[in-house]
Amino acid sequence: MIAKLTGRLDSSGAGHAVIDVGGVGYLVEASARTLDTLGPVGGDVTIHTEMLVGEDFLRLLGFAKAEERDWFRLLTSVQGVGAKVALAILSALEIGDLQRALASGDSAMIARANGVGPKLAQRITHELKDKAGALGGIASSGPALSATSGPLGDAVAALTGLGFKPGEASAAVAAASEELGASTGLDALVRLALKKAAK
Repeated sequence: MIAKLTGRLDSSGAGHAVIDVGGVGYLVEASARTLDTLGPVGGDVTIHTEMLVGEDFLRLLGFAKAEERDWFRLLTSVQGVGAKVALAILSALEIGDLQRALASGDSAMIARANGVGPKLAQRITHELKDKAGALGGIASSGPALSATSGPLGDAVAALTGLGFKPGEASAAVAAASEELGASTGLDALVRLALKKAAK
C-alpha cells in the first residue's frame, strides 16, 4: 500500500502507525524497525500489509519490506507465536541476525525479544532451523524469495491459498526455485513446490 504517514505511536518498540490512504486512516501495527524506517509524519510511505481476521477483531499489520512480512508469516507458523511475539522478535533482531540465530540453533538470541521465554525460543529455533535456510534470499544475496510481487511471491500465495502454512509454502517455493532456476514460470514453480510441500 502506498500512502501517507499521519501519526506514530509507541515508536520505542513494536507499536502502531496511522496511515492515510485516500482520506481514510488505518491503524497499522508494526515492528520498531518498520516504524523507524517510515520517515517523517506527513511523508509518503510504501508499506506491505498483512490482515489478521478473528471472530471479534480485524488487525492490520505493516512491514517496511516484503521480506519482513515473509519472516512474520514464518514466525507465526510456530505454535505459541502470535502477532505480538513475532513483531517483538522482528523489533529485537535484524533479519540477517534472526536467520543466523535460527540456522545455528542460538535460542538465547531469539529469547532477547520481549515476551519470548527460553522454552518458546527453543521451540522457534527447533521448528524453524531448517526453514531459515529456505528464506536465505531475504538476508543474503541468494534466491530472492522476498520478491513477493513476482513469481516466487505468487507461488507462495498459491500454496498458502491451498492451505499450506506460510513457512511450509515459503520453504517449498524456495526449494523449487533453486532446483528449476530463477527464470522458471509460475506454473512450473507451483507444480514442483506442491510436490515438495506434500512430502
